Amino acid sequence: MHAVEGFVSTPWVYVALFGIAMLDGFFPVVPSETLVITLGVFAAAQGEPELFWVILVAALGAFVGDHISYAIGRRSGARIQARLKEGSRARRVYERVGRMLAERGGLVLVAARYIPGGRTAATLTTGATGFPRRSFTRFDAVAVLSWAIYSACLGYVGGAAFEETPLYGVALGLALAFTITLVHEGVRGLRARAGS
Repeated sequence: MHAVEGFVSTPWVYVALFGIAMLDGFFPVVPSETLVITLGVFAAAQGEPELFWVILVAALGAFVGDHISYAIGRRSGARIQARLKEGSRARRVYERVGRMLAERGGLVLVAARYIPGGRTAATLTTGATGFPRRSFTRFDAVAVLSWAIYSACLGYVGGAAFEETPLYGVALGLALAFTITLVHEGVRGLRARAGS
């Protein structure tokens, strides 16, 4: 615990946060939410790192990572489309996703940012389907900033509640994030079932 407390009070924590948030944009096994929530807990419990910088650095790292994912999708999109046979189910799904992004791209990008793994699929697909880069950048900025504020503040609430024992704060922050995700997925599932 003392080693963790020592690390979060150094500038290196921001370098690590930026790197992990960036990697999570195109390599979804890196747990950026966990780190942002944890740093929010420490910001409340001991005042370091500063919450403002946690939010800003997490958002910047996620923004860069999402743009790398978009670029990967953009580069491979023509090859993917060429491999899809005309009239095939895969081709229809690809075209449907392209239409959905054209109609509601901003909403899809913002909502996908809160779904682990979903953000990578959404950013890759926006690049692959030729979604305009300027629109992607605008909507992604909203998505990463809202995600960073949400994650850091979840941790901050946990850290404020358990100032003496920050690990309980981390557990509370992660439990809140998990519960909100579970409720979101439950509501989405019920809507999908009602629609079919």
